[in-house]
Amino acid sequence: MNAHPASQSVRKTDTSRIDLLLIAEMVTRGSRVLDIGCGDGGLLRILSDKHDVDGRGIELSQQGVNACVAQGLSVIQGDADRDLIYYPDDAFDFVILSQTIQATRRPKEVLEQLLRIGRHVIVSFPNFGHWRMRTQLLFKGSMPRTSYLPDTWYETPNIHLCSIKDFAALCGELGAKVERAEVLNAYGYRLGFTMPFFAQNLFGEQAVFLLSR
Repeated sequence: MNAHPASQSVRKTDTSRIDLLLIAEMVTRGSRVLDIGCGDGGLLRILSDKHDVDGRGIELSQQGVNACVAQGLSVIQGDADRDLIYYPDDAFDFVILSQTIQATRRPKEVLEQLLRIGRHVIVSFPNFGHWRMRTQLLFKGSMPRTSYLPDTWYETPNIHLCSIKDFAALCGELGAKVERAEVLNAYGYRLGFTMPFFAQNLFGEQAVFLLSR
């Protein structure tokens, strides 16, 4: 897995989601962008204001759609598991799925669709291989809960949790090229690219992958 040099950290500024700032850093100015599972439009707003993108969004919840439309963002209600098949090949320069793939019913098929409709794909997700997850399972014998995965097992929307190692393996299975991969620790700092992969999988709390076909 190729990782970008990580001499600096990504810190909170105008959003509580640190990964959104890192994602925005990966998007080329003026690009056509589709943000899937865009929530209240935080990422689309950053991209529109700072990167002058032609941004579109899909959001499952009506509340999220309403929040986006109220900001003047072009967002429709839709389901990543069901509606991506209607988009043509190479419809966007960047397709983004942030903190959502683990909540889809068929993550492999969703990722295949992302790679089809986007020239570049950015996926961020919480790392279930983090040491806190492992120790909670080992010593407590119950499903782990952290700041990134705060819900109980019976309330969580996350149905396909994975580790960084799992996701990298899926990329390999689909023949996706990993152009860049960033792993963030619990404090929002990028783990160094010289850190062995097993250590990134152990200490990284979330990951952001930039992919292409």
